[in-house]
Amino acid sequence: MKPEAAAKILQRTLKDPTKPMTVADASVASGLSQRDTEAGLTWLTSEYRGHLRVTEDGDLVHLFPFGFEKPWEVRERFARILSAAGRGLLGAGRFVVRAWLLIVMVGYALVFLALILAATFARQSDDRESPGLAILGGLLRMIGDALFWTFHPFSPLYVGRRYGYTDTDDSAWRRAHARRMRAGDPTQVPFYEKVNRFVFGPTPKPVDPQAARALILAEIRAKKGRVGLADVMRVTGLPREKADPLMAKLMLDHEGTVDVSESGGIVYRFEALRRTAASEEATPPPPPAWDSPAVLPPLTGNSGGANVGIIFLNGFNLLASAWIMHHGLTLSNIALLFSKHPPPVLPDSGTPVVLGLVPFIFSLALFVLPAARAGLRMRAAKQVAEENARLGILREVLARAPKGEPVSDETLRTVYRVATGHEPSSKEITKRVVDLGGDVDTGPEGQVRYRFADLEAEAEALEDERARALESEARLGKVVFASDQ
Repeated sequence: MKPEAAAKILQRTLKDPTKPMTVADASVASGLSQRDTEAGLTWLTSEYRGHLRVTEDGDLVHLFPFGFEKPWEVRERFARILSAAGRGLLGAGRFVVRAWLLIVMVGYALVFLALILAATFARQSDDRESPGLAILGGLLRMIGDALFWTFHPFSPLYVGRRYGYTDTDDSAWRRAHARRMRAGDPTQVPFYEKVNRFVFGPTPKPVDPQAARALILAEIRAKKGRVGLADVMRVTGLPREKADPLMAKLMLDHEGTVDVSESGGIVYRFEALRRTAASEEATPPPPPAWDSPAVLPPLTGNSGGANVGIIFLNGFNLLASAWIMHHGLTLSNIALLFSKHPPPVLPDSGTPVVLGLVPFIFSLALFVLPAARAGLRMRAAKQVAEENARLGILREVLARAPKGEPVSDETLRTVYRVATGHEPSSKEITKRVVDLGGDVDTGPEGQVRYRFADLEAEAEALEDERARALESEARLGKVVFASDQ
């Protein structure tokens, strides 16, 4: 019987899944064989975030604290909706920033160019300097930026060729460009991406949903197909409540089994994952999670010169639009200014919107958004520090508990203090210890320390299991047929 089919029968027949139950209890209640019951309970543990307990006699007990319900789905669905909405708004914001820069630098430059040409060909007199020359410097700057946007390879208006590539191998250029981008070549970052980084921060790298599974599978093979929750937590950094259901899922997907030693240690066995076509089983264990601590992302990810250039460019637009509003240079007044007989005093025709209010508000927003992100960095830095403190505590516990050594309270406090920069509360330390299944143990001099009986029993059981693991599990049989010979 398939595990899913057995699970459906168990869901229908088990009256109160929140109470602890053995495989025999579930088998009697459902009428299933013990083998099908065990497979069904494993499937349910993965699906409904169940937990495993071990008695002092080595009996395995299943527990489903949420029953056969998924109350976390509402929270996680809401979080996914918020995340998707945030990504959508962020993407829309980035698109607006790109489009706005393109409009400002190209559209405004062309408008100013038309105005200056009109003023040049309509000279009022030879003894008066053209008013258009006063803004010629700014125009030239805008034209240069406009040309950059027009001929930059990533611009929507790009019509040029990539040096060294013809129009027919455009995809080859893009692949080469992508390789340079992945290699971290700062000269390959387009200007609009630098502006996006300045306003919204660097784009985070996408999270691989299979990364944790791949690490666990590599650890399984490196440890002779026998692992415990400590191994899973070591390579993934996952907390215990997430590592347990994940292992239940892996047992279903990779023909795994769970054994309980006489001392109560839980061992997950995956003999089929050891089979390899290589000459020997030589998979190195993955590095521990604390070797790659959480890092606070940079505010912009740009070089100092790029940030200064963006600040100067946006500051120019901000000051220019403010100057236009201050002098009341609406479109009608600009037309009067460049007329044959401009008035000595421009009339009050309202607030300049096209060349004043709109670019002023947007340019101001380009400064406000990164300033707001900088203000929120304290909270993000606190979250990063707390995560590194959690990984540091996990490192100390996994270094001592498998050897049967207690972990002192002062050691955990020191780890927390080094990671966060402040003294932890007793509540914080207690939470971390409880999450790892620890208990308080008093030392010979009355000092507070912690023991982790589950991890100690698990390490002892794993040592025995790996010592008994047969090397033949990893070897293939003799090849009797090959299509390439």
